[in-house]
Amino acid sequence: MTKTKFLALVLLFPMLAACSGKTAEDDSLESFNRGMFAFNEVIDNILIKPVATGYRFITPEPIRDRIGNASDNLAEPLSMVNAFLQGDFDHGMVSFWRFIINSTIGIGGLHDVATTAGLKERREDFGQTLAVWGVGEGPYIVLPILGSSNLRDTTGVVAGWYMDPFTYILDTNDRIWLAVGQGVVERERLIDPIDDIYETSLDPYATFRSVYEQLRAAQIENRYSDLDKSTQAPSEYEEKK
Repeated sequence: MTKTKFLALVLLFPMLAACSGKTAEDDSLESFNRGMFAFNEVIDNILIKPVATGYRFITPEPIRDRIGNASDNLAEPLSMVNAFLQGDFDHGMVSFWRFIINSTIGIGGLHDVATTAGLKERREDFGQTLAVWGVGEGPYIVLPILGSSNLRDTTGVVAGWYMDPFTYILDTNDRIWLAVGQGVVERERLIDPIDDIYETSLDPYATFRSVYEQLRAAQIENRYSDLDKSTQAPSEYEEKK
């Protein structure tokens, strides 16, 4: 990240805190959000879900698990940076050692040796960092393709791109393809939970919004990890510190 871009983000934080101090129930953009939700449904049904389903069909589960581990491992450097920015130096070092151990002994992250050694994964991102810094979440927003978010987390997504070390290690095309690959891995993990929502919910939009807000609150408060792999409510998890 250039100094100019970083300074612009720093100057933006107080503005976000002032304009986004709203409750988790704020869906003032509901009309727009429902339209974007419908758009994302179309894209998911004709492209993303079929690709994820095909990936599941042709890839045996043990191999998918290894690929998923490698994908998760690539998030550790960004988790480390954000943990440090939050003042959580202990977890920052956990993320650091998770990446080192899994990248070496774990053969590029294919094997999660670090968890076996007692170093538990807890993913951190810049949206969480903003929350720790006191920035309000603002209105709920449905982003194109990316789905559920809010004003604070949308800012975090943009900032996270510049903060991620892999942004500077890989060229733009490789970074895009990596993001696409990680997206397919995550979508495959969520095939069954998402199908369950559509089969049981009278209003899938409202259900996805509620699930996002509950999971996000739990993630920010470090009540449990592994958020990207389930859509259950935080109360169904054992608290993890």
